[in-house]
Amino acid sequence: MSVNVESRVVDRGSDEYADTAWELKERIREDDGVLRQRRGFFTNAYRRSRVYLYIDGSRDRLIGFAAVRSDGYVLFLAVDSQYRGHGFGKRLVARVSEDYGSVTCHARATNREAIEFYEHLGFECRRKIENYYEDGGDARYLKLGDNTIRDKLSKILRG
Repeated sequence: MSVNVESRVVDRGSDEYADTAWELKERIREDDGVLRQRRGFFTNAYRRSRVYLYIDGSRDRLIGFAAVRSDGYVLFLAVDSQYRGHGFGKRLVARVSEDYGSVTCHARATNREAIEFYEHLGFECRRKIENYYEDGGDARYLKLGDNTIRDKLSKILRG
């Protein structure tokens, strides 16, 4: 796959790319069958976050994004299915890990693909939470492991 990748950061308070990010998240939701969210909830969370984006400049298409709270908690991490398997999700997590001392997130307990992705990067399940999601679904609270893992991810960005 030949892409001209641009990396951008949207600071808190901005809704730049919010509509595009919503559309990507909704495509993924439909394809993967994950929980539907209210658009207002998504937009408010997006505006309160620092958002890391990768854009395919040759196609002017959003590849993926990570919306992150000020404490390093990843609210949303999404990669377009056409670009999965090329390290964009890993690079998004690496960018977040460079900027925050701690990186955490929740993943739906039944979403094995997401949990395996995070565990592969060095996230550890800190606790299981029953009825976390609006539909009663359970979650796993995940935290990125020690500095060795973060250093490994940081090298991804440099190399």
